[in-house]
Amino acid sequence: MAQCFLILEDGTVAEGTGFGSEGTTYGEVVFTTGMTGYQESLTDPSYRGQILIMSYPLIGNYGVNPLDFESDKVQVNGFVVRENCPRPSDMYKGSSIHSFLSKYGIPGISEVDTRSLIVGIREHGTLKGAITYDEDHEEVLERLRKMPYPSERNLVAEVSTKEIVRYPKEGAKTIALIDCGVKTNIIRELNKRFAVVQVPYDTSPSFFRNEEIDGILISNGPGDPAHPELLDSVVKTLKAVREDYPIMGICMGNEFMALAFGGSIYKMKFGHRGANQPVSLRGKVVITSQNHGYAVDAESMEGSEMVPDQFNLNDGTIEGMRHSELPIFTAQYHPEVSPGPKDTKPMFNEFKRMVEEIR
Repeated sequence: MAQCFLILEDGTVAEGTGFGSEGTTYGEVVFTTGMTGYQESLTDPSYRGQILIMSYPLIGNYGVNPLDFESDKVQVNGFVVRENCPRPSDMYKGSSIHSFLSKYGIPGISEVDTRSLIVGIREHGTLKGAITYDEDHEEVLERLRKMPYPSERNLVAEVSTKEIVRYPKEGAKTIALIDCGVKTNIIRELNKRFAVVQVPYDTSPSFFRNEEIDGILISNGPGDPAHPELLDSVVKTLKAVREDYPIMGICMGNEFMALAFGGSIYKMKFGHRGANQPVSLRGKVVITSQNHGYAVDAESMEGSEMVPDQFNLNDGTIEGMRHSELPIFTAQYHPEVSPGPKDTKPMFNEFKRMVEEIR
């Protein structure tokens, strides 16, 4: 393995050992606190445009397998770990992280002090960064500082389906899934309960009215929910159909529903990413899987028809809302897990009951 460097826009340079694909990559540097689930994180479309740091020190020990993909490829721009296990356990029959990243052309760096890097991000906020091998550091740093944050692009457009995909289920109600970067396990959980019609993020309101739809789910996704192109597509559509169907929002779907009801969102200092976030859920505490860098502004929801009813117990941010009259509810976390605890998976059953009662 070759010598490799992680360079941050504040001038920090971390020397390590490269794995995966050799080359230079740029992105927003974020971290996740999950102890497992690196394959699910690497393939989660919500990480589009980002370089991901794993806080857990040993990564790759159980390998990569065909069952734990959350999309059809690696979505991160780069991967940072303390220790990369080159030979996964034979018990799980998985391939190595090195070969996995190499297949998709993604650089990784190991043998760096991930704890120090994460403490720096927590103190100073999310930074742009680059993984590079033999390029001049000053030139990389100059390009890094000049480049826009990935969220200035419409990242949702890059990961959303380009065509309508149908998942039939005989005798079941039909859910339209607005794909903003949906994880595969959301589709699995929905299809256990519904026939699913997966549609592009910019699908117009007329589609829903011309189809036999019983409910709508808005998925997770990458980037800024208030990007002008998303306000003019997803949010505009939700405003048009919000009174016609039962609706559930997951992660970015929570933020879109806030925007559709006149609220606002803001970029968090370093976000919530991991499988151990505690949430107050209607009188009880649940541990949740999360991956988001934006949050709903609580003050903006005051007097709104969407009432926040779930909160993060670490920082008090809104983790879910429910409409005061309409059959609409949201979760900022991921009830489909993958990775993560299963505390909130029954939320899909709640959505099923809501659809069946209303329709």
